[in-house]
Amino acid sequence: MRTGETTAGGRQVPAERRHALVSLARSLLVAGGIVVGYFVLPMTRLDGDSLLRLLAGLALIAALLAWQIRQITRSAYPRLRAVETLSVTLSLFFAVFATAYHVMSVDDPASFTEPLTRLDAAYFTVTVFATVGFGDIAATTETARAVTTTQMLGDLVLVGLVAHAVVEAVRTGMERQERRT
Repeated sequence: MRTGETTAGGRQVPAERRHALVSLARSLLVAGGIVVGYFVLPMTRLDGDSLLRLLAGLALIAALLAWQIRQITRSAYPRLRAVETLSVTLSLFFAVFATAYHVMSVDDPASFTEPLTRLDAAYFTVTVFATVGFGDIAATTETARAVTTTQMLGDLVLVGLVAHAVVEAVRTGMERQERRT
């Protein structure tokens, strides 16, 4: 078993465990930063550029995901890298749609069955993703329904294609490791 650095107590920490802890910490920091950014950054105006920003956010997520999948295949710890990839991708995906819902609600409170706070918008995003559909909040305008439909389709892509791509990247990374040893 490989060992890592010596701790303050003088004992060796296995490299795999150290990498797992660093990966977990990095995932939590990035996801936490995205959540904090969602709740504190100013976003209250819907304008002509809002749709473009939503599309740009989705394109950024797709580009980041493609880069992350490539990194999984090259990583010494592909499973850990896959967990990081999913945590960042899902956090960004949720933040992009929660932001869109919140801004639409601020601009036109009739977009949903009730005006959405940031927390309400995040809640709605998660209920749509989880396909729970409690019915307490629903999109009522065409624009809100179009964005919600876009999220639903994106959810299917995330659950199906992205999960498959991440699993394949882990498999490729593991095979690459086995060839090295």
